[in-house]
Amino acid sequence: MRRIRFFIFCLVLLPGLVIAQTIFPDRPVKIIVPYTASGVADLIARELATRLSNKWNQPVVVENRAGAGATLGMDYVAKSEANGYTLAFSAVSPITLSPLVISVPYDPLKDFVAVAEVMYSPVYFLATPKLGVKSFEEVITAIKVKPGSISIASSGYGTVGHLMVEQLQKKSGGKFTHIPYKGSGGQVLTDAMGGQFDILLINPTANVNNLIEQQKFRVLAVSAPQRMASQSQTKTLQEFGYPEANLVSLFGFFAPKRTPDDIVIKLNTQINQVLSDLSVQEGIRKSQNVPVIGTPGEFSRKIQRDYLENAKIVKEANITAE
Repeated sequence: MRRIRFFIFCLVLLPGLVIAQTIFPDRPVKIIVPYTASGVADLIARELATRLSNKWNQPVVVENRAGAGATLGMDYVAKSEANGYTLAFSAVSPITLSPLVISVPYDPLKDFVAVAEVMYSPVYFLATPKLGVKSFEEVITAIKVKPGSISIASSGYGTVGHLMVEQLQKKSGGKFTHIPYKGSGGQVLTDAMGGQFDILLINPTANVNNLIEQQKFRVLAVSAPQRMASQSQTKTLQEFGYPEANLVSLFGFFAPKRTPDDIVIKLNTQINQVLSDLSVQEGIRKSQNVPVIGTPGEFSRKIQRDYLENAKIVKEANITAE
């Protein structure tokens, strides 16, 4: 008799439990972008936030928390409640690279859950109006003949751009004057156009591409698996003989550790549905980035692989934030 009563009790509760588990989100979701506004991560995050907001019928707010090679924003997410309502949209470098170069207040491989990968982003090697030479080869010659004579800006210490600088120096035997910014947003572009430094390492965005078309910048090389369609005459760093520096940025969504599996799976499924929209894919490709769709497990394995590979590179090259 007791078993029957317990069974009936569970049947009564079951609909409510199912509803509680399936209604997500039922309030606003916050996406932390650990970079300044107007950079590639910020622009893509805002487009995806709009799409997700329409899908969920809930506000999806993008908040920029830049600094320390994106680790400040990632730390905020790591310490947020693990309920799916606070996410990060970031390159993987604050997890797979920054902790190998600078001190970070989180455990990169334990404090986050990989939710969904979104895109690969190439890196432009751009000449600003200040640069007095015309080609990539001449840049390399200059930093060998007169170390420190060429200044190069990246989005910060412990980023892909920083690693590229170190790899170019190691292979060439030359020396840049490295200028790390807090992200790749408006300020670094303003300074680049104003000739505050010679070279800018930056991911493609519509704004950056427009400035290239307006001949504000010259693309001397690209860091990508193959030549970009929009820059078909421009060699990759691999083609120039610098495969170690021929790196790309992988961007995606992250959640705090202990975020329930069902929420992670739901987020992954619905983010992938947004990414499957042809207009979204076209927008990403138009900005010269490459959309990627995968499972949380696939994303996690890529992160683990990149961390191990970067650890080897950082150790061999003795890369530091100094």
